[in-house]
Parts: sequence; structure tokens; C-alpha cells
Amino acid sequence: MSVLIGVLICQISTPAAFAIEISEAARTVPLNAAGDTITLSEKQISNGQRKFNGTCSACHLDGVTKPNPDVSLSFESLALAVPPRNNLEGFVDYLNNPTTYDGQASLEELHPSKARADLFPRMKDLTEDDLADIAGYVLAQPNIVGRLWASGKPGR
Repeated sequence: MSVLIGVLICQISTPAAFAIEISEAARTVPLNAAGDTITLSEKQISNGQRKFNGTCSACHLDGVTKPNPDVSLSFESLALAVPPRNNLEGFVDYLNNPTTYDGQASLEELHPSKARADLFPRMKDLTEDDLADIAGYVLAQPNIVGRLWASGKPGR
């Protein structure tokens, strides 16, 4: 009986979820290739994380690209892509119409995208806002988790 009471007290006094506040600086990411920036809300980061985990993390857990580990979701790798994907608009464009790293060929049939939601059903229900939140989440990760993001070292 005393164990049951102790468990009940613990459950009552422990909050169900802990919110972590992310600084404005960590939530500020490049908006476009012109160098403009945007500060995402914590809600956008949270939604981006949830959508990323449900749609992208099977191949990109912690920013690593399992099918091609040489091309990660690090800011540096995204910057070297053609066109650059290290900004919100460029990343969302890629999620709509993926191309090879050099930009020369379409990856619509190989990489999940809105263009081929018939092949990748998880993409079907994502809105443009969801895509922007996913992109923002990925771009903010180096600011939030640091060098563990896309390092190949588990951050969980």
C-alpha cells in the first residue's frame, strides 16, 4: 500500500513534460541566398522536429544521411549543394523538388518530396508551413545541439 501511495505522489508531483526554452539566437536561421534571416518561433521548431522525426528521421537521424553518409544535413554540406540548401527557401525548394547534390538531375523518385507524394505518402499531408518548419528545424540544429548534429555521433 505504501508503495502505491509513493507512486501516486511521484506521478502527481512530476510534470508530464518539460519545456526547454530555445534562445532567439538559436532559432534564427538564413532565410534565402541573399543573406536575409528569419527567427522561428519555438512552436515552429517544435512542429519541425515532430514532422522531421515522423517523415525524415528514418534516413536522417541526427542529421546524418544514411543512404550517403558523405552528404549530411550539416550547414556546410547544405551550403555546398547546387543550388545551396543552407537557407529556408532553398531547403523548402528541395523538399518540393529534390535534385542531386550538383543540381543536375531530379531525385523525385528516390527522395521523398511533395512532387511525388504518390510514391512517398508521408509527404502528402505536409503543408508548405510544415516544410518550412522542417527546414527551420534542420537549419537551427547546429545552433541548438552544436557539433553533434550531422556528426555521425549519436546525440540521443
